[in-house]
Amino acid sequence: MKTSIATVSISGSFTEKLDAIAAAGFDGIEIFEQDFLASDHAPQEVGRMVRDAGLEITLFQPFRDFEGLPEPHRARAFARAERKFELMNELGTDLILMCSSVHPQALGGIDRMAEDFAELGDLAREHGVRVGFEALCWGRHVNDHRDAWEVVRRADHPNVGLILDSFHTLGRRIDPASIRSIPGDRIFFVQLADAPAIDMDLLYWSRHFRNMPGEGDLDITSFLRAVMATGYDGPLSLEIFNDQFRAGLPRLVAQDGHRSLIDAVDRVRRTEPALPLDLPAFPAPQPVQRIEFIEFASSADDAPALETLLESMGFAAAGRHVSKPVTLWRQGGANILVNKDSQGFANSSYLAHGTTVSEIALMMTDAQAGFDRATALLARPHPQASREGELSIPAIRGVGGSMIRFLDAGTDLGRIWDIDFTTQPAPDGAGLTGFDHLAQTMAYDEMLSWALFYSSIFDAQKAPMVDVADPSGLVRSQAMQSGGLRVTLNGAEARGTLAGRFIEDSFGSSVQHIALSTDDIFATADAMAARDFPVLQIGANYYGDVQARFGLSSELVGRMQAANILYDEDESGHFFQFYSNTQTGGFFFEIVQRGAGYQGYGAPNAPFRIGAQKRGARPAAVPRR
Repeated sequence: MKTSIATVSISGSFTEKLDAIAAAGFDGIEIFEQDFLASDHAPQEVGRMVRDAGLEITLFQPFRDFEGLPEPHRARAFARAERKFELMNELGTDLILMCSSVHPQALGGIDRMAEDFAELGDLAREHGVRVGFEALCWGRHVNDHRDAWEVVRRADHPNVGLILDSFHTLGRRIDPASIRSIPGDRIFFVQLADAPAIDMDLLYWSRHFRNMPGEGDLDITSFLRAVMATGYDGPLSLEIFNDQFRAGLPRLVAQDGHRSLIDAVDRVRRTEPALPLDLPAFPAPQPVQRIEFIEFASSADDAPALETLLESMGFAAAGRHVSKPVTLWRQGGANILVNKDSQGFANSSYLAHGTTVSEIALMMTDAQAGFDRATALLARPHPQASREGELSIPAIRGVGGSMIRFLDAGTDLGRIWDIDFTTQPAPDGAGLTGFDHLAQTMAYDEMLSWALFYSSIFDAQKAPMVDVADPSGLVRSQAMQSGGLRVTLNGAEARGTLAGRFIEDSFGSSVQHIALSTDDIFATADAMAARDFPVLQIGANYYGDVQARFGLSSELVGRMQAANILYDEDESGHFFQFYSNTQTGGFFFEIVQRGAGYQGYGAPNAPFRIGAQKRGARPAAVPRR
């Protein structure tokens, strides 16, 4: 599979774009004409730079407003085309994209347009180049790939073919199955772009809201299945117009793009395995059974505060690592490690962020297959030295810099507590049973990257994005779930929000809070209160409102208020939650009880939780003299 990306998809100068695209592992680039014209490099120099980077120029684009023009516009269009063909010869590329006309003087008529392209094909052949015709979904006369194909078919010229773009097909809700009848050798190029489901003008939607395959709501898999069924074997390229990407880090956006293409083809392979696909085999997503442990990086000076908090939640020290200063704290199915090592990855994490979640371990059906899939999708392996007799656990770096480890019950990796730790039974705790979810916080413009990481590697399903109102601005939140792995992604735009302050105060630590589950939240709250758990105090106004909204009994609401418990429900079930006070650096714990069928995270309660946290963070008033 040959991969490509348009230079318009990422930010920076032409040289910066080229470096990022090469580093991400692409095979080629589409040169967007404006990027070329804005550079001060001669065409031959650009071609040499691209080749020196190990890339090829897969496409030069766009050429606008060619077909169906009356004179004198038609003659000018042919003259412009010949000049572009000469430029392509200098650049060293043989394919140009011509998008369907929006010219106000353009005339309709399939035959008229086909005649134009047949004549243009002769001119292209003289220059040793090819022409690809693409239907813009807002084109004046051609806005459907079926009409564009009919123009190409009637032109009947070997130097004229079709270019397909997933946005232009799916944005107009055209059935991609119609592509299957097109001969694969007549499709010269395929561009992929996803987009969120937004009801707006097609041109504006396309120019500002495209994103990588898998980051939006379009059915890229069906589109790509149809393309591959034709026998098409050319490049798969990304053409992404997105304001956020244009301001993002070029290497991050390029890496996400390459990952999205690998994932897109893998989804085709898994849904239509009979198609011949040029992609190295790698494992399918491995089901995540549960979060096996969370590790905090800390220090000898700071760890006692965390350990006191764990004790107040009913955790007990239940073991130690056989060779490292790592303590196992356990309650029910929840294992929390506190690492006080003065060297290695944990120490680096502590020095960078303070006490922070540095590792997450997932119990899977096949740990090695999970690791192999992750690295095939460009996750960075994180090897760590282990002593003789200790486990060598497959691990990758997560998008936030923390480590994700892969365990399974079918190998020695499932015996981690017997091999790498000396353990003893933990006493009864406060009723916590395991991990419910992790809440990770990032800058808003990185949210799509995080979501792509989880959806591609773990096949995590996305819940609709919601806006969380913070008194200092909005936070965008999206939940992801893959089996027993639940993650909420919280993107902060405003620095003054609780999420924004966490990013700033922790220097980019990713996990802002851990949610733990219980089967009886009232009993757990009582048990933790007896242990002096620092519960977040919820204002009395909340309880009068929640009683009226859900028709709850006065007795239940009274118990909730006494324990600072919040409530939510949907058509499938109910949900209870309470929180710890915010700890140094902005981290906190959440305790939840899920009723049968409830799939949410108590999002309607987030503004009340944030308000309580901000009240708790106010400095003490200075006494008046």
